[in-house]
Amino acid sequence: MGKYEFRLPDIGEGVTEGEIVTWLVSPGDMVAEDQPMVEVMTDKATVTITSPRTGRIVETRGKVGGVVPVHSVLVVFDLDDRPAAATPPASGAAAAAKSGAAEPAATAVGDIREDLPGMNLVAPARSAWANGSIGAGARAAAYFNEKPLATPATRKLARDLGVDLRRVPPTGPAGRVTKDDVRALEAPEEAAPALPEAAPRRAAPALPEAAPKSTAAGPGQLDEEPGHGAARPEGERGRGLPSAPGDERIPLRGVRKRIFEAMSRSKHTAAHFTFVEECDVSALKERRARLRPLAEKAGVKLTFLPFFVKAVVAALKKHPMLNSAFDEAAQEIVVKKSYHIGIASATEAGLIVPVVRDADRRSVLEIAQEIARLGEDTKSGRVKPEDLGGSTFTITSLGQQGGLFATPILNFPEVAILGIHQMKQKPVVRDGQIVIGEVMLVSLSFDHRIIDGHVGAAFAYEIIGYLEDPDRLFLEMS
Repeated sequence: MGKYEFRLPDIGEGVTEGEIVTWLVSPGDMVAEDQPMVEVMTDKATVTITSPRTGRIVETRGKVGGVVPVHSVLVVFDLDDRPAAATPPASGAAAAAKSGAAEPAATAVGDIREDLPGMNLVAPARSAWANGSIGAGARAAAYFNEKPLATPATRKLARDLGVDLRRVPPTGPAGRVTKDDVRALEAPEEAAPALPEAAPRRAAPALPEAAPKSTAAGPGQLDEEPGHGAARPEGERGRGLPSAPGDERIPLRGVRKRIFEAMSRSKHTAAHFTFVEECDVSALKERRARLRPLAEKAGVKLTFLPFFVKAVVAALKKHPMLNSAFDEAAQEIVVKKSYHIGIASATEAGLIVPVVRDADRRSVLEIAQEIARLGEDTKSGRVKPEDLGGSTFTITSLGQQGGLFATPILNFPEVAILGIHQMKQKPVVRDGQIVIGEVMLVSLSFDHRIIDGHVGAAFAYEIIGYLEDPDRLFLEMS
C-alpha cells in the first residue's frame, strides 16, 4: 500500500488553519486506527485529531506552536509497515473506549482545554489507574512520565503538595494529569512500596520560536518583523527575561495564545472608551425571587444573566449601531440583524465566550436553560465550535468577585461590551426618602471610532432603565 499522506481536515465552518498544540506521536511510532495523534487549536476549539489508518508514522509536519493550513499534509504514514493486529497504547482513544469515556473523532468537534505539550506514556491501562485497582504507592513506583501533561493549576497543586508530576498516572483526556490524580497520589497508603530513585532531570528544551505579531494581523500569523528574532542566537529566543531557580516557563500556546492574540488585537486596534453608571436592581431582584420557584419547577436555575441578556437585546433594537462589527479589510461597518449574545465564561484554560444564539427569539426561561448548558459544557471542556464565535454583543461578569467596576476589553470586532458587577446594599433616594437599595455598577466599553460618547451613554441608560424597571422590559419584550 506504500506511503499515505494524511491532510488536516476541515474542522469547522470558516476555519482555514489550525495551531498545533501538542503532538501525541512521533516519527517511527506504530499507531492504530482512531489513536489520538495531535491536538490542533482553531479559532473556535481545540480538536484531537485521530489516526485514519493503522501503520508506522514516517513524518509529522508542523512544530508545536506552528500554524498548519487546512488540507495541507499533517502526517505521512507507511501503511506497509504495520503488525497484523496493532494494539493501541493505553492512553487515548483505546483506553477511553475500555473505560467507557468517549474521545473526539478526527473531524469531530473537540473540547476546549489548556494542555501543555509533551506526552510519553508507558503505563498500565488508564482504567486501572482510575478505578483504584492499583494503589497510590504502587502507581508511583510503577509509573514514570518524563513529560507530564497538565494545566498550570494542576502543576501548582503538585508543587504545593510536594508531588512529582512525572510519577502521577494520568486519567484525564489525552493522558492529562488532573488535580484529582495529584491528590490521589498525595494521599497516604498503607504498606506503600518505597519510591525508586527519580531519573535525572533533563535540561528543559528550548522554547519554540515565537513570531512577532502585527497588531493588524490575524491569529496565527508567523511573519517576522525586521530586527526581531532573526538576529538572536539559537536557544535564546523567548528567553529575554531571566529566570530564578524554581521558576517555571509555560509556553504561550492553545487557548491562552488565542486569548493573548485576541485581546492584543482588540486593545491596539479599537479606540476604547468606557462609560460607568450605577443601577438600582432592587425591583429586578424582587422579580427574580418571585420567578425563581416557577423556574425550578421547570428544572431551570434562574440567575440574573437572562434578564441582562434581554435588557441588552431590547436596548440594541433601539440602538442598532451597537449591534455591529467593523470589517477592517473592507473598511465597512456591518450592522447585524441577528442578536447573538456572547457570555464570557472563566475556565481553567482562560476566558471563553460561548454564544446564546437568537436571544431575541428566546424567553427568559429558554435563555436561562441555554446559559446553563453553555456554562456546563464550557467548564467541562465539551463546548462545541458552533457554540463559539459569531457573537454580535458580549456580556462579561465576575459575579461575586465583580468588585466596584472594571473596564472590559471589546470582543473584537464587536463595537461594544457590557460588564456587570457585584450587587451591594447602598443607600438610595426614593420619593424623597433615603432607603436601602440593591445597587451595582455597570460598565460599558465602546469602540470610539464608531460609537460616539453620547450614543454610548444613551445605550447604557437604556439598559439601566430596563434593569431598574423589569416590568417595562417584559412589557416591551418581543
